[in-house]
Amino acid sequence: MNNNFRRGFVLVISSPSGAGKTTICKKIIEEIDSIDLSVSVTTRQKRKNEIDGKDYFFRSDKEFRIMENNKEFLENANVFGFSYGTLKREVISKIEKGIDIIVDIDWQGTRQIQKHIPNDIVKVFILPPSIKELENRLGKRASEDKKNFLKRMSEARKEISHYTEYDFVIINNEIEKAVNQIKSILFSERLRRYRQLNLNIFVDNLK
Repeated sequence: MNNNFRRGFVLVISSPSGAGKTTICKKIIEEIDSIDLSVSVTTRQKRKNEIDGKDYFFRSDKEFRIMENNKEFLENANVFGFSYGTLKREVISKIEKGIDIIVDIDWQGTRQIQKHIPNDIVKVFILPPSIKELENRLGKRASEDKKNFLKRMSEARKEISHYTEYDFVIINNEIEKAVNQIKSILFSERLRRYRQLNLNIFVDNLK
């Protein structure tokens, strides 16, 4: 579809840590045209193999506060002691060009984006197949010590409790199946009448 005739939207993907949303988002970006992954600003330390400007914009606490005071974020939140924010200018510019944006955030950020752009947001929540499987996934992360593991499991349960705030809920039993389900949502949302710009002109020409 010609991007000039479709308004993009924000596809929010939320889940407890370890449920697979990062892998799902990357696959969607690789396999679907006209969709980008939002690059968030964060104050946490850069992990091995992460690239500034590609995985995140890594900024100091002071730099983040200045950006927040300048109202540069569509949403921002504190997660595990670090600040994260979605750049307003990046998102708005792309959806106006007909490009969809995947935003990987928690329920707090989702609520903030909903307030700013209620007609341009589609919310998807990813659930793990079981708490036991979630424990296994988090337990295998080399960066997690015992204290952080227990903290993340506690936060995961809190995150899961907000699933009712989302438009779609997917149980991630198998990555490819979950990816295909999100693709179906994506393609359907692109066809919503109000997102098809100049549709009235097209229809008038049919008369």
